Amino acid sequence: MTAQVFIGARVFDGLQFGPGPLRVADGVVTGPGEGSAVRLDGGLLVPGFLDLQVNGAGGRMVDGTCTADWLAEMCAVHARLGATGILPTLITDTAEATAAVIAAGAEAARRQVPGFLGLHLEGPHLDPRRKGAHDPALIRPMTEDDLTLLLKAARQLPSLMVTLAPSSVTAEQIGRLAAAGVVVSLGHSDCTHGEAQAAIAAGASCVTHLFNAMSQLGNRDPGLVGAALTAPVHAGLIADGIHVAPETIRIAMAASDRLFLVSDAMAAAGSALTEFTLNGRRILRRDGRLTLEDGTLAGADLTLPQAVTVMLRLGTPPEVALAMATSRPAACLRRGDSLGRLLPGRAADMLHLADDGRLLAVWRGGERLA
Repeated sequence: MTAQVFIGARVFDGLQFGPGPLRVADGVVTGPGEGSAVRLDGGLLVPGFLDLQVNGAGGRMVDGTCTADWLAEMCAVHARLGATGILPTLITDTAEATAAVIAAGAEAARRQVPGFLGLHLEGPHLDPRRKGAHDPALIRPMTEDDLTLLLKAARQLPSLMVTLAPSSVTAEQIGRLAAAGVVVSLGHSDCTHGEAQAAIAAGASCVTHLFNAMSQLGNRDPGLVGAALTAPVHAGLIADGIHVAPETIRIAMAASDRLFLVSDAMAAAGSALTEFTLNGRRILRRDGRLTLEDGTLAGADLTLPQAVTVMLRLGTPPEVALAMATSRPAACLRRGDSLGRLLPGRAADMLHLADDGRLLAVWRGGERLA
């Protein structure tokens, strides 16, 4: 591949803005040198975004019928939307569906599917009191067989994130998962602050979609929200202007420098769908919202570039808003040494954004996708 030199845009390396231009050769970022010029009309050249909570795309959800081919297609759809690396996410389902998705993910990993970072299993070991759009009939405590399956999956996948509630697991189970490299994330839980702290002490290192489907910050019990904002854990945030109020986002940003953006995208992503099904229930797409027929939010109609735009409108410094979609999720996965930065030797997965965060172009491995 001919070396290319990208000029005309400010370069953000994942942590900070630096001097341009940026040179790419053989699909990776390199040091200074010659190459054919790629002229960008202003804007920002940034690392490809990383989305750790992606439930579907192109009209289909992650479910027990998924194959490695479908996961590859899903990764391709989200890459064109700005997320060049994703964790396909299975929400609460049967044990058989969970095993099938893990098998598909293991095959995708063996094939080294571009953009496939691993899997996120959001449930089924949750708290029915904070079920959100999850089917309460499928929520259940973790068994030894469940734990064995997850430990095996951790060996087969590049990364594995598991969202669980402290009430559905034991501290020992959390510890064994964390010791195996699983990113244990607390969510869909009505736990007390003390219970959240105990789970974090056992090995939990993340909180799923902060503020949504969890015990809130109270004057006498800070709940899971309070633990997320005061403990050394990462936390995903759905910044669509619907799931979390702007003022609440500002408060959270002032309290923690470990928040990262997630889309919580569903089957509607990258499609013109106006409705789809989830565990046999209709999901309606209206006015930027995805809801069950009773109005319960069911994921988000959002891309990460749109989330960055929301954060910029809230007054977030650009380098912080962009890090929330690049280096911070990489750090959450403990893969900051290979993901989320535009540095010499790293894959040239890049986005060209307008100054307000709008997506203008996508490259993966130096090849333009959109």
